[in-house]
Amino acid sequence: MSDKSHRFSIAFIFMTVLLNMIGLGVIMPVMPQLIMTVTGDGLSRAAQWGGTLTFVYAAMQFIMMPIIGGLSDRYGRRPVLLISLAAYSFDFLIMAIAPTIGVILVARLLAGAFAATFSTANAYIADITPPEKRAANFGLMGAAFGLGFIIGPGIGGLLGDNFGARAPFYFVAMLGGCNLLFGFFVLPETLKPENRRKFEWRRANAFGNFKQFRKYPIMVPIGLSIFLYQLAHWTFPSVWSYFAEERFGWTPSLIGASLMFVGLMAAIVQGGLTRIVIPKIGERNAALTGTMIAVISYFGFAVAGNDVAVYALIAFSALAGITQPSLQGIMSRTVPANVQGELQGAISAVASLSMVIGPPLMTQIFAIFSSPATPYKIAGITLLPSGSGIYFPGAPFVVAGLITLCAFIPLTHAFSHIVRPREEEEPTPIEPAVVE
Repeated sequence: MSDKSHRFSIAFIFMTVLLNMIGLGVIMPVMPQLIMTVTGDGLSRAAQWGGTLTFVYAAMQFIMMPIIGGLSDRYGRRPVLLISLAAYSFDFLIMAIAPTIGVILVARLLAGAFAATFSTANAYIADITPPEKRAANFGLMGAAFGLGFIIGPGIGGLLGDNFGARAPFYFVAMLGGCNLLFGFFVLPETLKPENRRKFEWRRANAFGNFKQFRKYPIMVPIGLSIFLYQLAHWTFPSVWSYFAEERFGWTPSLIGASLMFVGLMAAIVQGGLTRIVIPKIGERNAALTGTMIAVISYFGFAVAGNDVAVYALIAFSALAGITQPSLQGIMSRTVPANVQGELQGAISAVASLSMVIGPPLMTQIFAIFSSPATPYKIAGITLLPSGSGIYFPGAPFVVAGLITLCAFIPLTHAFSHIVRPREEEEPTPIEPAVVE
């Protein structure tokens, strides 16, 4: 591959990852308005539909992830990436013109099925990059991931306020189409025929990655902690747009601005502070501290009374970003080097499963606690009768705080077994259990 072709290929993969994240970010500020427009329902019912849409998206992504990976190993990276990008653009076009919630549901199914291409994009990078330069290019993909979530909500909010809730979907569909044309002309195939393997359904099992926790039983408590932490984490992306409109009366542009701030703070913490804080205080302390920050933040969001408090909490909650890399670092140092890939696959599977469960759970809780009536106050918190007997839109954040608090139990159990008191000492890799 020539240098020019290599640069174009990297640019295409970067744009593909960027567009996927922009697409996720764009819909968040305007989705409540779009759902209410096509259904005629109020905000509480729209939140329930929002949870359902996120559920079908996440479930399809979870199921299709190993299938898409297997197809790329059989037929090559180029066709899988181009077909996925075409489906992505078509999905946003469908959502832009969707007359009913049923059509939007089908579009989200399609989007989830073809959003499981991050692994193919990473495989393409590995194909065309020498081992000593892969970390830098993977870092570039990580930058695209973060940048997309920073600018996506801003675009969605701005277009939604000025041109209506459907405008952002037309915009992303157009961008996807342009990137598809670019990739069609510049993207070469990188997987040689002799390196391809037969597609096997038994290897395309979405639950297969969980076997790694069975091989290494001591990983179960940390895996459970990651699941609980991620389950609570999905409260913010699934409920925030509905909560901000209900609690503060924010418009799509204000919601988009807040989400841009979330992405910016996350980029600062995960891109810079983690490299300073984790080595300084150790992985164990970083994981415990980050988890406690998350607990405090969730409870804070539940009772936040104004914009200043919200933005202060967003900045504070971003510090919880030290938790996940700390836990992954501990797990990776506790298993042999030859199963690192399988371990990361298992961690990704846990995170994906939490995305399937978290959004419908949290949006349902929001819907139950957000039917307005006559207010009354307890300890300064405005409460009203609703479907649950109490009007409290912040209820999902209380539940998220309690779930994260529960993550401490398996976490401390795991640390007592696999992490030595002195962080600078390497844990001894654990031999796998014999699995019949």
